Amino acid sequence: MADAAAVECCGTQYSCDTASNTLSWINAIVDFIAPFNSLINAHVVNFFTDRLWENVDKEWMDCLRREPVQNLLLIPSGVVQDYWPASLKQFILKLRALALCQEQVDVNTALPGPYITSLNTVLAQGMNVKKKHEVEILSAVVSTVANNVRADAVIDVGAGQGYLAQVLAFQYQHPVIAIDACSHHGSVTDARAERIKKHYVSQMLKSGSGMWSLNVPKTITCHVLSIDTLKTLVEASLPVDDALQSTSMGNQNKDQGKICWSGNAKRKPSTVLAGLHACGDLSVTMLKTFIECQDVKAVVSLGCCYNLLSEGSAKDGESEFGFPMSHAVRSAGLSLAKNVRDLACQSADRWRSLDMHAGIHNFELHAFRAAFQMVLCKYYPDFTINTPSIGRKGKALRRRHQRRSAESHLHLKGSTGLLRQDFLPVVSTESEADEILAPPIEVQAGCGGTKSRDTFLHFENFCHSGLSHLGIKLSNDVNLKGIWKEAEPFLDLIGPFWSLRASLGPLLETLILLDRLLFLQEQDSTVEAYLLPIFDPMISPRNVAVIAKKTDKHLRSSCY
Repeated sequence: MADAAAVECCGTQYSCDTASNTLSWINAIVDFIAPFNSLINAHVVNFFTDRLWENVDKEWMDCLRREPVQNLLLIPSGVVQDYWPASLKQFILKLRALALCQEQVDVNTALPGPYITSLNTVLAQGMNVKKKHEVEILSAVVSTVANNVRADAVIDVGAGQGYLAQVLAFQYQHPVIAIDACSHHGSVTDARAERIKKHYVSQMLKSGSGMWSLNVPKTITCHVLSIDTLKTLVEASLPVDDALQSTSMGNQNKDQGKICWSGNAKRKPSTVLAGLHACGDLSVTMLKTFIECQDVKAVVSLGCCYNLLSEGSAKDGESEFGFPMSHAVRSAGLSLAKNVRDLACQSADRWRSLDMHAGIHNFELHAFRAAFQMVLCKYYPDFTINTPSIGRKGKALRRRHQRRSAESHLHLKGSTGLLRQDFLPVVSTESEADEILAPPIEVQAGCGGTKSRDTFLHFENFCHSGLSHLGIKLSNDVNLKGIWKEAEPFLDLIGPFWSLRASLGPLLETLILLDRLLFLQEQDSTVEAYLLPIFDPMISPRNVAVIAKKTDKHLRSSCY
């Protein structure tokens, strides 16, 4: 068993300061989730076909099927009711105690140095509320880390359209390289940087302060498929004798436009790797490159899309798989299936933000999809081999509607100008959301959340849309009403089941993040690493940054 005292200590913090404490925390999580393997690995589309509710304590389900929807939506946040069974309350409270605290930290206190300022309208152009919030905070954090390790440049990995890179370059005056696999993103980054540059040139001319060099991000299009690829990009992008070009105006001297590396001219430039939601294995590659590449002095990484992580095992040795990263977890033979990694994407804060209508709608969509699976199993069994996806169109339409609703419920947060969302409904894991396709549904409140006028008609429309997407013509032999009557007695169980399963999401994300932290802590004593939730989790659920730096003799004097 894990050291309970160490886990209790760590569970009240954002991170652990030693590898042994981190491993104790991991072991406690593994011990806790072991009895709930069937719940964690379940696929909700099979709710009716596999009678998944029978895998959960009957006393729990009998209690929760009578609960108001609002109480179900609070389960992932660790909220219990006094009259619930003691074992149910213990389960919910224990899993929340073991999960990493994702409440946003005061970055200025946690990392002395960053001063977060609101982006001007030019730099913020094109950003939505979520992106602006993320870039404002992360740019300040990365700049502080880069200054503390005396890095000569920042490499933005998975840069997308270059928002972070441009703020680091124009606002914080760091030489920046933006790497992305999409050439279109590189073109957009360059075009946007040119517009921003013109704005700053105009401002300098108006102010009469004279002309000075502007750092403009250098873009590189490359698929970073391995550690060696990223190491090569780091080494090739920062040669000793040919500094990166930046833009300068006014003075036409041949030395203008060159980056002047600080310190010894013969010293090879050092870098910081930064990644804002670098997808899947890319976040892992960043951390491993930080360890293996001498030129990389620090890394600030926020991951996402855990469902896209590759998995290895103990027999793979020191592999490049995304999970597990640490030697200790790999040696223990721990693995996570795709459904489990997908579940780690759940956000307790987003669940808590749902109103009753949105909660009912969410549970009803899952009920429709699970009942549609019954149709496929009975009448079209060939299509159930790989659990088909029936389209992203419905998901995209809902997201646009939800974004409009969210932005109408924003208010200013404090004096920094950061924005907060009072209502931002998003519920399904990514792969399960892809399998949902349905029109908006008018629902009315019910215990467990699946009562609706004309519910069968909506289910019928759902089936027609799903079959059409799969290229299947509805046969006259298909008895949709019979399928729905078969599922109907258990509709009020899907809300409790999905809420209990979602409550394990933050704990599984904690496990993945602690594995990354332990990997860094397993290195020699010159590596300092910690986890820090830097974003508002209501706005940006993947809000925990993995921050690490090398504290060798050259850097030790500047470490905070």
